[in-house]
Amino acid sequence: MQHTIRQPISSIGTGLHTGRRISLKLSPAPENTGIVFRRNDITLPPLAARYDTVVDTRLSTVLGGDGGDGHAERIATIEHLMAALAGCGVDNIFIDVDGPEIPVFDGSAAEFVFLLECAGVMPQAAARQHIHVDRTVRVEDGDAFAELSPATQPGLTIDISIDFPAAAIGQQRYVTLVEPGAFRQHLSTARTFVLQPEIDYLHSVGLARGGSLDNAIVVNGDSVVNPSGLRHPDEFVRHKVLDAIGDMYLAGGMINGHFRGHKSGHTLNNRLLRKVFAEQANWHRAPLGAPLSTPQPQAA
Repeated sequence: MQHTIRQPISSIGTGLHTGRRISLKLSPAPENTGIVFRRNDITLPPLAARYDTVVDTRLSTVLGGDGGDGHAERIATIEHLMAALAGCGVDNIFIDVDGPEIPVFDGSAAEFVFLLECAGVMPQAAARQHIHVDRTVRVEDGDAFAELSPATQPGLTIDISIDFPAAAIGQQRYVTLVEPGAFRQHLSTARTFVLQPEIDYLHSVGLARGGSLDNAIVVNGDSVVNPSGLRHPDEFVRHKVLDAIGDMYLAGGMINGHFRGHKSGHTLNNRLLRKVFAEQANWHRAPLGAPLSTPQPQAA
């Protein structure tokens, strides 16, 4: 069944890149609405959370409307909230903000999960239509890649590996089935991270104005700068899994398939969805328990 939240709930936080104080409100939505973002500080049509409304993926996943070439007509840094919605099983919701990005809170999805749990997640009468991957689709950029293939078990499996020269991160891999219990316990608290040399550059171009040790892990070579350290020994790859969950939810519904990524990020993730939906043979929509079509394992 589809799900929404029982009642509206609001919070206030800081935008990671703008440093602005931003109000966020989550509201119930009718069946078959999907995830809809709205700006209440400017005149901007509602933005459906879909891969084809993504206009920028360089530093975060950014939604924009038709003709919205200016940064003022965008909503940025949506991926952690999208991950929380996917992890908590929310299909239909209105998201209102009074600024150009979603608050970063502590750099993870934990605050969003808290808000959703406080609001309550409730079932709706309509059946949930999953997006079933019917054949393997892959995109690459050098040695980095992202791939979706037919499911080997019901639901979405995420398998991600990372490889950073910074010794504090190094090589890590994490595999999980996306489901509410595991998401809350093992993934939702994993924070975004940045390398120390990147911070000066971001500040020089007017970004990361709201960044701090309270909302990001800062890595300097073989050490973590944050006095509190890490929440998990492999927090870095767990956060990449969280990001991928949020990006994959931009398919317009919950995916039934297997995601494999190596050194992938928002750009490859979005390219992957665009390639999947470019051909109808790659996918079909049906309830999770519906008979599966015969998978075509060749890479598209």
